[in-house]
Amino acid sequence: MTRADPITPPRRRPRAVLLHRLAVLLMAGFVGACTTTAREQTGSVPSDYRLRHPITVQEGDQAMELFIGTNRGGLNPNQRAQVLSFARSWQREATGGIVIELPAGTPNERAAADALPEVQALLHAGGLPPNAIAVQPYRPRLATQLATLRVRYPRMVASAGPCGLWPDDLGPNYANPEYMTNRPYHNLGCATQRNLAAMVDDPHDLVQPRGSTPIPSARRSVVLDKYQKGQPTGGEYPKEDKGKISDLGK
Repeated sequence: MTRADPITPPRRRPRAVLLHRLAVLLMAGFVGACTTTAREQTGSVPSDYRLRHPITVQEGDQAMELFIGTNRGGLNPNQRAQVLSFARSWQREATGGIVIELPAGTPNERAAADALPEVQALLHAGGLPPNAIAVQPYRPRLATQLATLRVRYPRMVASAGPCGLWPDDLGPNYANPEYMTNRPYHNLGCATQRNLAAMVDDPHDLVQPRGSTPIPSARRSVVLDKYQKGQPTGGEYPKEDKGKISDLGK
């Protein structure tokens, strides 16, 4: 009985093996690219509107404009009150000196120059030192317009935006994968953030809380004394029933 030779599988050709491996690598690359693109598209826009439209605190200008008539050469009572209030605001929130922009080449140029010493005197009366005020001329776009006397100083301001950006279509768009993910659109919440930044009184409140004010020590002593004696610590109102209109229904 003769021994049968084992059957060996046919060998692939070197070229066929090379093409097979190249095809596998290309398919793996395509799958990885699709996965990466989908991850980047879904993760590029945060779901939280506070992350999409963050409120930033930066330095800006607080400005006041005074309309000076051609034949006046001074401030009216309302404008004097505005300048004094502006000086008090400078003491509270300014991060630099005040700059007064004087119009030049306009019909009210002479009148604005005559009103300048009064503005400076009111600012000094409001607490500004002499070296904190600078004067510089400016020319408006139209020489015939009634230019204002501008007073400004730098301060910290809060801002958000810009709003109104629509990078994607909100309607059915099957070519855009973002439409199928049910994620919030880019402009959602921008107006809310922008309005909050405009309404905040002190931009520092968005970053950290304010310091506590001193406690009323006199009132605290009274409350602790009553607490130790077992008495009510609330306020007493002996005439609380005096404001009643009628006793009907008792």
